[in-house]
Amino acid sequence: MAPFFFLLGLLLLAIPIVAIVALVKSVGLGTELRRLNARLAVIERNLAASAPSAPAAPSAPAEPIPPVSQPAAMPTETAAPPPEPAAVPPSPIEPPPAGPTAPPMSLEERLGTQWAVWVGGIAVALGGIFLVRYTIEQGLIGPGVPIILAAILAAALIVIGEWARRSERLSGIGALPIADMPSILTAAGTTVAYADVYAAYGLYGFLSPGPAFLLLGLVALATLAASLLHGPALAGLGLVGAYVTPLLVASAKPDYWSLYIYLAVVTAAAFALARLRLWRWLASAALVFSVLWTFPGLTIVRVDALDAHLFHIVAGFALAAALIVAGLLFGPDAAAGRIDGVSSAALGAYLFAALWAVLASRHDPAALAVFVMLIGATLAIAWRTEAAAAAVPTAAVLAVLMMVRWALNLDVDRLVLPSGPVAGAVPEPERAAYAWHLVVGGGLAALFGVTGYLAQGRSQRATAPILWSAAAVFAPIAILAALYYRIAQFEPSIPFAATALLLSVLYALATETLDGRAPRPGIAAATALFATGAIAALALALTMALERGWLTVALALMVPGIAWVTQLRPLPALRVLAAITGAVVAARIAWDPRIMGADVGTTPIFNWLLYGYGIPAAAFWLAGHLLRRRADDVPARTIDSGAILLTMLLVFLEIRHLVTGGDIYRARSDLAELALQVCVGLAMTIGLERLRLRTASVVHDFGALALAALTLIAIVFGLALLQNPLLTGERVGPPFINLILLGYGLPALLTALLALTTRGARPQSYSATAAVVAVALALFYLSLEVRTLYHGPVLKGGPISAAEQYTYSAVWLGFGVALLAVGVLLRSQAVRFASAAVVILTVLKVFLLDMNDLTGIYQGLSFTGLGIVLLGIGWLYQRLLFPRATATAEVAG
Repeated sequence: MAPFFFLLGLLLLAIPIVAIVALVKSVGLGTELRRLNARLAVIERNLAASAPSAPAAPSAPAEPIPPVSQPAAMPTETAAPPPEPAAVPPSPIEPPPAGPTAPPMSLEERLGTQWAVWVGGIAVALGGIFLVRYTIEQGLIGPGVPIILAAILAAALIVIGEWARRSERLSGIGALPIADMPSILTAAGTTVAYADVYAAYGLYGFLSPGPAFLLLGLVALATLAASLLHGPALAGLGLVGAYVTPLLVASAKPDYWSLYIYLAVVTAAAFALARLRLWRWLASAALVFSVLWTFPGLTIVRVDALDAHLFHIVAGFALAAALIVAGLLFGPDAAAGRIDGVSSAALGAYLFAALWAVLASRHDPAALAVFVMLIGATLAIAWRTEAAAAAVPTAAVLAVLMMVRWALNLDVDRLVLPSGPVAGAVPEPERAAYAWHLVVGGGLAALFGVTGYLAQGRSQRATAPILWSAAAVFAPIAILAALYYRIAQFEPSIPFAATALLLSVLYALATETLDGRAPRPGIAAATALFATGAIAALALALTMALERGWLTVALALMVPGIAWVTQLRPLPALRVLAAITGAVVAARIAWDPRIMGADVGTTPIFNWLLYGYGIPAAAFWLAGHLLRRRADDVPARTIDSGAILLTMLLVFLEIRHLVTGGDIYRARSDLAELALQVCVGLAMTIGLERLRLRTASVVHDFGALALAALTLIAIVFGLALLQNPLLTGERVGPPFINLILLGYGLPALLTALLALTTRGARPQSYSATAAVVAVALALFYLSLEVRTLYHGPVLKGGPISAAEQYTYSAVWLGFGVALLAVGVLLRSQAVRFASAAVVILTVLKVFLLDMNDLTGIYQGLSFTGLGIVLLGIGWLYQRLLFPRATATAEVAG
């Protein structure tokens, strides 16, 4: 009964196919009748237009005569043109016939001519595969019967597809090429054929590897031949079906060799078809599927059947090189000097898969050998054809990643392997020795360096030589740094320093020899890159020879070096490289702000903070200046921002180191530290304000504003509230030379200087705000100094005597008079307003506080002094500031 149900299933699948064919036939006949009617109408109009009695005025353009429906040719096929019907030539005054505009497709037409056919074809293919799987799982019939029935179904679908294609050419259904039903039927048949052969080999063992490989090859060739006739629809469906088949027809025990032999045949067929028809989309899709099939069984900590995975990677790489890479072996033709994205991506994708195999196998010698071999093959291919030149930097990056992973020695497996009582149940593979990676790293570095240098002057365009030189500079330096980290752990190492120095000399020689050559595309850029490499290698040599803290210094010194090279070779890429190097320096400092860890030193000022921040800050200032000579662009602004940040960090950390005795991570701060920070912030703000007037740099402008805002926050919330000795009770020291002078007196002078500096250079509100803050700080300073005179070093608590109360009034009043004098000398209305504010404050204090709190002589002196000062201020305003108003009043009197 099982065969009966199976045949019944095939019959049920055939019913919708017959219905679709009938629908397409009926639609085709209706369309043909409409075309014949339109053709007769056009002939009649043309005859009428060419008659002798036709008017001389131009008539409407005649519609063309629709040709008899013929099957549409594929884009790359050469189809014989249909016979032209005998038509009466148009009148000499008429324009040539214009083509009719096709009416838009309705939803019903789209459903019937496109979606139904596509879904039906996919359903047929999947139905055949699922029926095979169902009979296998249920054990309804013997293992041989499903294989035979699936083969019959595949052959039937292919035959029906070819019959439909020939019938369309004869019956004129070419008007519906979008349906592409013959292609879909044929694709369904080839997909079932793929599944059938794979099941016979991988599931039941009916076929040995040799016959299975032969049959799969025949199916692939059949699909290739059918795609040449049926076009891209068959190619797309056949490709998806072929690559998805191992997921649908699978066994309980994976057999990677069977899988990868099958995929090798499928990939070869897809690449060959893409090459013959020049379908880039097909090559890209097959490449993606092939690389994705590398990862089953390839996890982050292990790899199942490593040899099979390596075979798949090597086979895919070889097929891509032979069929996809332009200008190589059987690949398409390559334009001279032009880089092809698909060619480069194909090599890079398989290199990435090989790298993953190396990492998953924990640098197994076989995987490492395959990876190195493919890198060498990539460079050889790129040397042969420039279409694959973009794969060179990709290979360099992947090689560096491999060395970095080995250097970091990340025990990722310990995060996922079992622990506790079952720890150690999974044995760890033996790690590769240092000598092996030294040989591999040195060989890769030499390979990239030598080929990158020799590739100069060979191209007609500049892109390929630049890519070669970039890989020649980046790969050796990065590989050497990785080896140095793993073996020497960033400790001083004379052998590594000597190697880096030798590398710097080689890059310098390359720079000199290339600079002396005749101008060729890319030579100037390559010269600049090799010069940058010489600077970088020299910085690395200094890092390896000196203590580890000098790494930051060495990297920072690279930035002005690169900026200097840009003066000789103004390449945008070098400016970007300078910015990237600056970002690396910032990341290094963020990782450990102490630069040398706990070995910063306890000597004030002259410690590792001065070297670790001071030298990079000076280097960044110089680099920013050099870059701004040509343009104030993003790289220049990045370096200028880094210079400001490093200078701020240098000063602030040195202050903290001085105050805390070397412990820059101490959580608590005091008035002395905050006072020094405020003074330095104000001084740097003044410096940036003067600098921005000369450079007109947006970074200097924004930096001055940001630093001023941060300093203002520190003044308001720090000096006035959190660290105010009136509230904290902190000892301020003796009178006059004490923390009050440092925390309030000097900031008041610096803020006043900032107000004068920004006067006329910033909006008036900015300088006015600075002036108000200066006056407030000065009042704080004078008041706290008065309290120190009466209470000693501790200002918190204690009664206020009459003498102290009177002293406040006298000092405030004197300060107001001094401000008025300054305002008159500077002719500054803002300063005079500040003076008025202080005097008004003093008046309020005298009348509200002194009148109640003071008695005896102090009360009299307070009011008398206030009155005399107010009269003097009035006289000053009348005689010096507004003399015209006074003269007018005298004349009127």
